[in-house]
Parts: sequence; C-alpha cells; structure tokens
Amino acid sequence: MPKVTFYPSEQVILVEAGCTILDAVRTAGLVLESPCNAMEICGKCKVKIDAGSMSNISFSGEHCLSNDELSQGYVLACGTRIGGDIAVTLADPEQNDTLQIISQGNVLELKPDSYIKREYDPGTGQSKIYAGDRFIGIETDASASIYGMVVDIGTTTLVAALVDLESGRELGSKSTLNPQAVYAQDVLSRIKMASEAQGLATLHTLVIAAINQMIAELSQENGIKREQIYELVFSGNTCMLHLAAGVSPYSLGKYPYEPKIYGGEYWLAQDLGIAAAPLGVIYMPSIISAFIGADISSGILAAQLHRKKGVTLFVDIGTNGEMVIACHGSIAATSTAAGPAFEGMNISHGMRAAQGAIEYFAIDNSGAVTVRTIGNADPTGICGSGIMDIVGELAAHRLITNRGKLVDPSQSFILPALQPRFKKLDGKMAFEVAANTYITQKDIRQVQLAKGAVRAGIDFLLRSQNLNAIDVDRVLIAGSFGYHLQAQSLINLGLLPGEFKDKIEFVGNTSKSGGMAYLLNIAYRDEMDQRVKEIQVIELANYKDFDKVFVSCLDF
Repeated sequence: MPKVTFYPSEQVILVEAGCTILDAVRTAGLVLESPCNAMEICGKCKVKIDAGSMSNISFSGEHCLSNDELSQGYVLACGTRIGGDIAVTLADPEQNDTLQIISQGNVLELKPDSYIKREYDPGTGQSKIYAGDRFIGIETDASASIYGMVVDIGTTTLVAALVDLESGRELGSKSTLNPQAVYAQDVLSRIKMASEAQGLATLHTLVIAAINQMIAELSQENGIKREQIYELVFSGNTCMLHLAAGVSPYSLGKYPYEPKIYGGEYWLAQDLGIAAAPLGVIYMPSIISAFIGADISSGILAAQLHRKKGVTLFVDIGTNGEMVIACHGSIAATSTAAGPAFEGMNISHGMRAAQGAIEYFAIDNSGAVTVRTIGNADPTGICGSGIMDIVGELAAHRLITNRGKLVDPSQSFILPALQPRFKKLDGKMAFEVAANTYITQKDIRQVQLAKGAVRAGIDFLLRSQNLNAIDVDRVLIAGSFGYHLQAQSLINLGLLPGEFKDKIEFVGNTSKSGGMAYLLNIAYRDEMDQRVKEIQVIELANYKDFDKVFVSCLDF
C-alpha cells in the first residue's frame, strides 16, 4: 500500500493504490476544500507534490491550473491518483476566526411569548418546563433561565445565537463556515451528493457536528448548561433544512422539484443529534418552495414585507439568488442559481472573506487604484464583495466592453496609470488588481453568468406583477454577503437597474433576525404559515423567453 506524507502536519497514512489525493486527505481527517465535489472544475483543491513523487502519480485537471503552477508541482487533489509513495503539501486552511460573517440583521421589536414556558411550583421550589402543552423537563434551580437558539444554516456559513427566552435578550452569537462546503460548494452539488445514502449521512453529520460545537462554545461562554437550551429554530434554504434533518433532498433535483419537508413543523432535538435539552425541540419555519426556503420566510418576517406600503423588492444575493416583491402586502417570489462566483469560488484568485481577502476596490478619475483587504493584511486573494467591486469598476471605467471583454490597453482612452495593469497570463489577458493578484477574462465571464441570472430573475419577477423598475419604492439587500457590497457596484455591474439608485438598503442577516422573531414569539409561526401559503411562486423555467432575457442581462 502506498504511503502518503502530508506537510506541514507531517502526518503519514497508508492508502489503497489508485485512490485520489483528495480521498487520502479525507481519510487522514485533514481539511481541503473541493467545492465542486471532485468534478475537476473549480480548481480549489490544488496541492503541491514533492518533485521526487511525480513519477508515482497520474493526474488530470491541468485546465484548472496555470503553466506556472504546473511547473512548480501543483496538481488537483481530486484528479490525481496515487500509484506509489508520495509527499504532499497542503495549503494552510483559512481560519474561521478571520472569516467576516455578518450575524446581525433587521430586528423586530416584540414582546417575548415563546413556545417554551415554565411553571413554578412553590411547594417544591422547582419549575416545570413545557413546549406548548407538552411537559419536557424540570429546572431544579428556580432562578435559572430557560434558553433557546437560532441557527441560520446557510449554504456557505452557519450563524448561531443564544437567547434568553423570557427576557428576549441575545446573549451571544457564533459563526463559522458550513463544513459541507468542503465537499460541495453549491446547492445543486449537495443535492447530487446527498441523493446517495452515504453522501446524505456525511453532509448531515458535518452540519450537526458544527451546530453542536457552536452550542458548546456559547454555553460555556455564558455559563449555562446545554441542557437548559429547550428550543432551536433552524432557518435556512430548503436543501440545507433537508440535510440538517437527515432527509434526502433527491426530489429537489428532479421535476417537479417537490420538497420532502415543508417546514412549519417540530422535530425532537435528540432525534437529529442536537446536544441540547434531552426533550428539547427544533422548529423549522415554513418553506415557500423547493428553491425558496425558510431563510426567505424569515427574511419576509424580519423585513415585515407583508405589512409595507408601496412596492418593496427584497433580494438575498449569494450562492443562490432569491428575490421577493411585495406590492401593497401581496407577495411574489422567485429564485435563480447564481453559482459560487459571488462567494469567491470558480475565480482564479478567489477566496472566502478571510484575512487578506480584497473586499473593496476603486479606481478614481486619475486612474489611481484603492484596495482594501480584510484585516488590512497583504492581499492574498479576492472575496465576493471585492470581485463585484473590481468588475463593476472595470465596467464603469470602460476597461471591459459591454460584452465583458477586457479592452486593448493601448487604446487612447485608457488612462496611463492603468495601462501597466493589463498583463498576459498564460497567453491570455488579465488585469492586475494588486501585487500577484489578478482577475482574468474567465473570471469576468463567471461574474457575468452570476449577475445575469440574478438580474434576469429580478426582471421577470417585476414583469410577473406588471411592474417596471421605476415603480419600485425601496430595494432591500439581505444576507451576509450582500452586507459587504457597495450599492454603486451593483448598479455598475448591471445586477440592479439604474432606477434603483438611492433606493438601496442593506438589511443584513434577516434569516437569523427573522428566526429570532419565530423563536421569541409563537404568534409569528401561525401568521407566517398562512402568509407563505399565499405567496405566488414565479417559476422562471416556465417563461419561454427566459433564455433570451438572461443573455441580454449578461451585458454590462
């Protein structure tokens, strides 16, 4: 059996001949992202092979690597098979403590009236705990509080908040990457992986372990026992809730795209492996459709869309793009598969929003460039908001054509300060954003596809309600990713129409803040169950000219 030595950990394991380096990494319990789930298309699982090991491997996926990377011994872990002893160097994984994840969003003012209640018995000095009418436990310390948690289960990130159910006070929050992203970056790839029993078990176990870790950390930091956490609200998209519940999402990927669970229901925490009160419960808010989940139900609640006067457009931009239009209380919603480009994936120098990621980019009228990174560290890559800024600025300064092609830098209208930033990489034109950090023609294409999907969804949603962009009174941008964006970049890109200028508001993580409302006041559960049934779901696939509109939305 071949021996694999991993650096810098110096861990050594034996593997079966013919297995991939990615398989070996996972067998060793090490972390290496493969967002495309070993499809050899994202290029994010590259590792460096010791020169003396090259004869003991066979590899594919060269198209994801530059000539310079190939000459230095880099290969794709998912496309490289082991035939003998090898030494592999893994990049240092991005640390969660440097990730920039927004946990706050619009918060409703409400009077706590939770599903969990306690009844004090003066005779015994104890309190009986009830979930609705069902007895679930006893608190022997009459002064002890009862707690709940909201968990926003995003495709890319997880956010958990610990709440005192009687006072309504948030005691603390934690955020981390969704560990499922190591195996599969987007919803469609997770549906595919979890359609098989082993894949479902892996993805379910990963997310539950991450939630339990956040429970343990929040409990310890706030001096409580996890057994005092009697209810959790899971707010997330439809696929993520299926995976958290351990339910196969297979039906979400096959016509007629029907969920197996619809939310508005309770689960026993212990049945899902959640380490909270033994008889604690989990509430999952109502799901709108296969691709418009409880995170959007929570967003509607947090933003009070059903009560707003006028016309409000609510957009959650991320790996998925969900849009809701509220017109004098009447609500319609749709979704598009934006893909991973907005999260920094499928981008040559893309990365998550961790230290060193370029998050802000601007060009002034003299051609001077301003770059800001997370943590003010030296640039190591570009995160989603930076990518949007860069492509938006390139479009605004005519450095790319309206079709998205980088222009010839020798043209007279190109400012002298910008001309040296046009470089050839592997024979193809690229733009230098910062030292050794570029955006390529292929990257621009990925952004085009993502923004085209979102813009087409917005246009069709407006069309379905006989509205024009000028009719929209306000635009609410939700989500952790959306919070880092600049309004002008969204318009420069053409992701939002120019008519939305000065109407854009960033409302943060409404999946979490709406989940908090569900947790603290039970009346919202029945109210939103009914509201969700009244929402008009716009299926973009049913519009025969969607393809034409999508193509037109690719232009900058």
